[in-house]
Amino acid sequence: MKATDSCQDNQCAMPDIANEPHSGPNSPLDWVGMSEIELPIYVLNAQNEKVQSLAKIQAYVNLIDPQSKGIHMSRLYLALDQKLGMSTLSPALFTQIVTDFASSHQDISSNAYLECRFDFFEKRRSLLSDNAGWKNYKVRTITTYRSGKVSTDLTVEVPYSSTCPCSAALARQLIQKGFNEQFGEIGQVDLEQVHAWLGTSEGIRATPHSQRSIAQVRVKLADDAQSLPISSLIDAIEDALQTPVQAAVKREDEQEFARLNAANLMFCEDAARRLYAELNSDTSLQDFWIRINHLESLHAHDAVAVVVKGIEDGYTDDPREFPSH
Repeated sequence: MKATDSCQDNQCAMPDIANEPHSGPNSPLDWVGMSEIELPIYVLNAQNEKVQSLAKIQAYVNLIDPQSKGIHMSRLYLALDQKLGMSTLSPALFTQIVTDFASSHQDISSNAYLECRFDFFEKRRSLLSDNAGWKNYKVRTITTYRSGKVSTDLTVEVPYSSTCPCSAALARQLIQKGFNEQFGEIGQVDLEQVHAWLGTSEGIRATPHSQRSIAQVRVKLADDAQSLPISSLIDAIEDALQTPVQAAVKREDEQEFARLNAANLMFCEDAARRLYAELNSDTSLQDFWIRINHLESLHAHDAVAVVVKGIEDGYTDDPREFPSH
């Protein structure tokens, strides 16, 4: 008899190791699944237009049956491929997917987890000139299903400029010193002379240090949220800080950017308090976590401030970037 005769019409049963009895140490597992899954997705911008991006995804369920060898990872991937790929992200879609994760493993799992990381592109107006340019914001969503309850978090990273108040005061002192050296013995000074002197490198002999900074803001969406408020959250952050980094820049925009930096001198503590006041006034946000990062130009290290809304059983004051909760 040929070796293939025992398999009629190619219907040989393929081995399923996952369903075989488990041997070895037995224990439940908090999460089992996959990370760094890449899928094309769409996100709505402020104009309700679809913008395509690439999402990197983590998908997990817990394993509550210590006798089970493992989960069915293909079920997680197929749910993502069929429902998330080339789809417009929304809280409702996330809820559907994590519910499917859990129901497809109903005998061995009670919780599910879905995380999407992607770049959000949006055109932003220049400060003064009639121009606009594309800006990229890093976004992360996390949706959890725990014993039937679904929760979605949204995190955005917003870059901005911060000018040191201490450095500004020290620079002003040097400018005052230079003024005294130039005009101190004259007595009454001529306005045009002073005006001309201020336009020289000797007139402004020191400038305060500033640096690119990043505000990381995580918010818990309301249970009835219909969309991801990415644009509105970015607007709130940039409006509170007043010094967002720019895309398309003409000279008038650069000058206005310099003016805004001088008018909004900020330590990391100042920036954190501004954002706390802004987000705390938004009743649509159940909770928030803020981490301010000033990527120092004076020091080789960063200056950081962290603050949470401070509600019972809410986000913790974990200072790590993108804390788990």
